[in-house]
Amino acid sequence: MRYKSISSHIYKKNRGKFMSRMKKNSFAVFNSNDIYPIGADSTFPFEQHRDIFYLTGIDQEETILLLSPQDKEIKNREILFVKETDKNIQIWEGPKLSKEDARSISGIEKILWLNEFEPTLKEITSQNNGIYLNKNEHYRNNSETQTREDRFISKFKKEYPTHSVYRSNPILQHIRSIKDPLEINQIKKACDITEMGFRRILKFIKPGIWEYEIEAELLHEFISNRSKGFAYSPIIASGKNANILHYIKNNSQCKSGELILIDAAAEYGNYCSDLTRTIPVSGRYSVRQKAIYNAVLNVKREATTLLTPGNLWKEYHEEVGKIMTAELLKLGLLDKNDVRKQDPKNPAYKKYFMHGTSHHIGLDTHDYGLLNEPFEPNMVFTVEPGIYLPDEGFGIRIEDVVVVQESGDPINLMKNIPIEIDEIESIMNS
Repeated sequence: MRYKSISSHIYKKNRGKFMSRMKKNSFAVFNSNDIYPIGADSTFPFEQHRDIFYLTGIDQEETILLLSPQDKEIKNREILFVKETDKNIQIWEGPKLSKEDARSISGIEKILWLNEFEPTLKEITSQNNGIYLNKNEHYRNNSETQTREDRFISKFKKEYPTHSVYRSNPILQHIRSIKDPLEINQIKKACDITEMGFRRILKFIKPGIWEYEIEAELLHEFISNRSKGFAYSPIIASGKNANILHYIKNNSQCKSGELILIDAAAEYGNYCSDLTRTIPVSGRYSVRQKAIYNAVLNVKREATTLLTPGNLWKEYHEEVGKIMTAELLKLGLLDKNDVRKQDPKNPAYKKYFMHGTSHHIGLDTHDYGLLNEPFEPNMVFTVEPGIYLPDEGFGIRIEDVVVVQESGDPINLMKNIPIEIDEIESIMNS
């Protein structure tokens, strides 16, 4: 395995948190992701379903978890089904997890081969009145691709139409949003690898290089440090490209005098980091670029202090909007008349800062978290304000990953990554 696994105790704990919220006389099933096709016989690299990984630590395809917390037989309360290695698999792919491997990683005692799932499901279903089914209900999900979970849901409802169906996702949205210290360590490791990549490209960037060359430098550094690569599609946006919020073509040449917005970060052990810095291609910011950069940095710093227990998502973003408005007034990008006449549903600042300030981060870059719940200690967020100026040919965004504390300001997991203008210029010109 490329990354260092964390203790199975965390997966036991995660299962316990989920099962403690289940209804009486119910059970739950979780499926791994499919291996998705590209074309002909080509496939994308396998990525484990983050929910089953959260509950088991198993990073292998064709894996199923069954939880039946009220089962009279203790060994049946947690059952993990994994794919058995046959001769053909041994030759072409190498061995899959043994039962002993799966037991050690997950902390689950009862490990069965995948071909034993159907009879076991039938037995467990007959002993319960309802099932928890796992559907992706993330507020940003808009995929039309049918998943392994989707197929299982359809099949189960058809075969057992009289059983009650409950939703796993609201439980997972809550428990996954509050990170265990071991999870925070994995996120910190991803942030540390990201720092290595960023420091590398600060010495590499100069006029004439291409955005994709920067992407390649980052990827090399990430993989060299036991990451699978990028936590999300990297944005390497020079000049006017920075005004396209999700620019991922990365195929322009970087020109002298331009800024380059780099939103790219590593994953580690399936946990994500998320970094944005905006740096000068020539190694020096202009006076105008410095003014906009420092305004964004001021907003980021003030916004970070608002991520404290008890605060609410809606009020947080409203307050950040006021902070941004104040900076835009200082810059002369807005005037008092703009603010006085603004539509409360579409404030004036959104002309220059049109996206959210923060999102949960963890096993997914845009991780689980219920937006109507107050912030709690050990929630992990990004903080990423920006100002975008298409007419001036540049945009600036700055982003770090922070952990909410019991009291006081959040801990910045990226505090060692260069962010001040002087430090960035010093490294680029060393």
